[in-house]
Amino acid sequence: MKKIAIFASGSGTNAQRIIEYFKDHPLIRIEMILSNNPEAFVLERAKKLNLASLVFSRQEFYQSDMVLKVLQENNITFIILAGFLWLIPKYLLDAYSRKIINIHPALLPKYGGKGMYGMRVHEAVIQAGEKESGISIHFVNEKYDAGQKIFQVKCEVSEKDTPETLAKKIHLLEYQYFPVIIEKVLLKGKSF
Repeated sequence: MKKIAIFASGSGTNAQRIIEYFKDHPLIRIEMILSNNPEAFVLERAKKLNLASLVFSRQEFYQSDMVLKVLQENNITFIILAGFLWLIPKYLLDAYSRKIINIHPALLPKYGGKGMYGMRVHEAVIQAGEKESGISIHFVNEKYDAGQKIFQVKCEVSEKDTPETLAKKIHLLEYQYFPVIIEKVLLKGKSF
């Protein structure tokens, strides 16, 4: 059984979609939700779905091995970042080499990096006059949004799109593809 921990900082819509997708999976189980934000709605989702959760501080994440110990105690084999906004520290990258996946709401390498998340990404895409956007699913390394790409899918950006309408298009792609690609990576161990 492959056991997943999901790291999230906000609402948790992607996290919920992933949890529901793997609910009765014979080989993959979502074990817990971890968050750096005690106010994150993803923690309410975890409660409703009877999932263990953990909130940690910046100090606990970067200056101790508390998070790693919790992951190891729960036999976590893979980490999914679903709207998690902090850079992953080296000790976790070492312990989970090529076993941490993130999703980004744009076609990397464009519109990635520190501070590029959520609506900021869609605003930048619209402002630049891009004709397409999409999602990028990638392995996590020591830099924001710079790990090896696993999968990308595009959508059209029309002249009428606003950051809000583009966000809706991107969310639909995330919900459709993120769980499926996670499953393929966990079961086949490769990029697509």
